[in-house]
Amino acid sequence: MRLKWLLFSSLVILIHSVNGQDSKYTLSGYIKDASNGESLIGATAYLVELGQGVASNEYGFYSISIPEGTYTVEFAYLGLQTIQQQINLDQNQTLNIELTDIATELNQVVVTGEAEDRNVTDIEMSVNKLDMTTIKSIPSLLGEVEVIRSLQLLPGVTTVGEGASGFNVRGGSIDQNLVLLDEAPVFNSAHLFGFFSVFNPDAVKDVKLYKGGIPARYGGRISSILDVRMKEGNTKDFTMNGGVGFIFSRLALEAPIVKDKASFIVAGRRSYIDVLAKPFLNEDLAGSILNFYDLTLKANYNINEKNRVYISGYFGRDNFGFGEAAGFNWGNSTGTIRWNHLFSEKLFSNFTFFYSDYDYKINFGDDASNKFSWNANIENFSFKPEFTYFINPKNILRFGGQSIVYTFEPGNAIGVSEGEFSDVSLDKKHAIESAVYLDMEQDLSPAISLNYGLRLSHFNYTGSGNAYTFAPTIAGKRRTPIDIKTYDQWESIQTYLNLEPRFSLKWQVSPEASIKTSYNRTSQYIHLISNTTASTPVDVWTPSTNNIKPQLGDQVALGYFRNLQNNTYELSTEIYYKKMQNLVDYIDGADLLLNEYLEGDLLSGKGRAYGLEIQAKKNKGHFTGWISYTLARTERLVEGINGDAWYPSRYDQLHNFSISGFYDLSERWSLSGTFVYNTGTPTTFATSRYEQQGYVVPHNANDTRNNVRIPDYNRLDLSATLKGKKKKDNDRWIGDWVFSIYNVYNRRNPFSIYFQQQSERVLADQPTSTQAIKLSVVGSFIPSVSYNFKFQ
Repeated sequence: MRLKWLLFSSLVILIHSVNGQDSKYTLSGYIKDASNGESLIGATAYLVELGQGVASNEYGFYSISIPEGTYTVEFAYLGLQTIQQQINLDQNQTLNIELTDIATELNQVVVTGEAEDRNVTDIEMSVNKLDMTTIKSIPSLLGEVEVIRSLQLLPGVTTVGEGASGFNVRGGSIDQNLVLLDEAPVFNSAHLFGFFSVFNPDAVKDVKLYKGGIPARYGGRISSILDVRMKEGNTKDFTMNGGVGFIFSRLALEAPIVKDKASFIVAGRRSYIDVLAKPFLNEDLAGSILNFYDLTLKANYNINEKNRVYISGYFGRDNFGFGEAAGFNWGNSTGTIRWNHLFSEKLFSNFTFFYSDYDYKINFGDDASNKFSWNANIENFSFKPEFTYFINPKNILRFGGQSIVYTFEPGNAIGVSEGEFSDVSLDKKHAIESAVYLDMEQDLSPAISLNYGLRLSHFNYTGSGNAYTFAPTIAGKRRTPIDIKTYDQWESIQTYLNLEPRFSLKWQVSPEASIKTSYNRTSQYIHLISNTTASTPVDVWTPSTNNIKPQLGDQVALGYFRNLQNNTYELSTEIYYKKMQNLVDYIDGADLLLNEYLEGDLLSGKGRAYGLEIQAKKNKGHFTGWISYTLARTERLVEGINGDAWYPSRYDQLHNFSISGFYDLSERWSLSGTFVYNTGTPTTFATSRYEQQGYVVPHNANDTRNNVRIPDYNRLDLSATLKGKKKKDNDRWIGDWVFSIYNVYNRRNPFSIYFQQQSERVLADQPTSTQAIKLSVVGSFIPSVSYNFKFQ
């Protein structure tokens, strides 16, 4: 309670100290795209006479308070026409702006959709934003636009291999990334075991990744925040977008409900691998299912100048079935309701309520007397009030809070054998996570800008359920339970409280260059339990408990940013160091599935990650693109593992290099290509073996962990796009053909390496032969053709 009063008192003092007492008026409003009515995130409103400006927030709202006078206001957004407007500010004014397209000879790809020099002038660092035009231009598997794979071309972002779900940021695991879709968390961001993401490109407006310098309004994960914002729907006219590819098709419809006041978008996708394969399946597999689908929808209504509401949702599922004998499916469901309210021209608020659920189901057996079924899920509800106070052009204050109610169902499993039922289900777990935050963005001078804030997070692990106490044992060995205590519904079992300071500083060395530094502490209270090479859909989420402490992360970063030739080129260099505490690890031979005493098989350790990230971009001209390089290490230290010495984590890659290029060959033809090279990831091999009655038993004599690396990874992808051409001026249908080749030079990149012994009988007194088997998820080049269309 004292901490909350301290935050409130600091808020009042801060507002009073920076607001001043001189008479000022406020210019505010929304900045939108004139072609479809979509709000523009990060558009700028710049006062020419004062040399000051502000950027629009996630809802396109801007506010700037200045002394009375006549000003020239310049509104800008990259790729749209900049406009200037004279205003006589003698009272508070509302000025809503719509920016139109720039008529260009060729449609040039841009890496970001914000101000041209914002990478240098903005205080944000360790942040990447990809425009959807760029994402759609990147060559991809089977020609399908891919958000997550596009992020893996950026510095500091990696994956453990093809077919791996999610992504890794600066040495973190995939559960250390908070993936948000319209502010609702998505717990599994992949379709088809990682080959495609859950984000329909036709419904996505903005993609922003925070690798460091994380603002205080975000929390819950220690590595990164991926904030994906959906389109709001065209408020001007009906439009239809879609595409037809080798394995799935998609369709998106958007239109005004009330023109310029309310609109909607509905976007769906479905794969049809099972439909195409059906004629070739034998009788035993005739009923096989192999598909995924998703539905994304959103509606918004502008009640009046002070109130807007948004409703959005996502529903997706992957289905795998092999006849009637076995089945496996998983999926996400999210729903978000948001209310924007203007308390005044300076005070913007957003109230969010969301629901998110991830579940999976497994079943075996088509005989009622012999079968097995298992389902699990993580479900949460949240309420989040947020406020932004635009004090003046040099000071912006953000404050708010959040509360999340979790329900974890680790396993509801029923087996039937010869008619005998066996229930091996685990009890549900419950928790409540809450936070309040305060964040100040301040320009101390034309050269120095600060962003500082504090987040106070609280976690309450509650009943109903059992809490276990385990006996101490030798480090690295299984612990056995010695006491069990039962708790009633919502009775507190264990609580945690953490202060999370955040700080960023920018020094504008020149109009073209800046130096930035940042520090952030983050806390993570939920954990993904997985000891496989890559995460799988059946991995289990669990809360922090009396035996599992919350993960803590501390990261510092320093960077130099420079633009050249009128912002045509961008150069950025960052170094970072991240320290992690209470990381979840596992004893050798840990039993993770349907284990009531799972916590006895878990270990707690420390981690560190450090590296250098370099990126060079070309943003203008017929040829655009970027080069990214990361030199990094990520290591773990766990008592009882690897001789109590530091060892490389599963996500450690020393070198990570990529090139992405886009070339406009003509008005209709464009070319693109990407090349990726990564150091191989670590894995554990046996150092010796035993032979017993012709069987080989591998043995790790030194108990080392991740003692070898699989071979390095590299791949080249190419694509060509033939843009549609209108036959008549009033022709509303435009279609593009995309021709692509994934893995051009047919490299079989290893995902993992395992060993097997010879199948033939071994002669007496002869050693048993073993061989290493390289598993490649993609074993050849993959050509594809897809057709994308738009009707407007």
